[in-house]
Amino acid sequence: MDTEGNKIKKFLKAPKFAVCGASSNRHKYGNKVLRCYLQNNRQAVPINPNEGEVEGLITYPSLKDLPEAIESVSIITPPAVTEKVVDDAIKSGVKHLWMQPGAESRSAIEQAESAGLNVIYGGACVLVVLGYHEF
Repeated sequence: MDTEGNKIKKFLKAPKFAVCGASSNRHKYGNKVLRCYLQNNRQAVPINPNEGEVEGLITYPSLKDLPEAIESVSIITPPAVTEKVVDDAIKSGVKHLWMQPGAESRSAIEQAESAGLNVIYGGACVLVVLGYHEF
């Protein structure tokens, strides 16, 4: 079984990241996670069915609507929504999921792990790992 550190390394090797639960509200974690990727010179795609644009980026309603495959997905959604995101991730060929604190759902974790995805949950937050700075 992979350690959390190894799981995070695999997750961060992706060329581009999707942020499910991205928000135009700069006080919400869905916005901070997106900005964290951008601050670290990483490509990120916001996902939210209720937003048209976040931080100047086109926002897609779901992972299924992306024009290209994404390997790694950060999830910042309520647990019930996380379960739908995991279903979409499996169908879309996502390889790595990082459920941010508060987004976790036991059934979503089990479903993703059963499908062979690398799943990070219950520990570190991407904001801490990548070193997010508010400005």
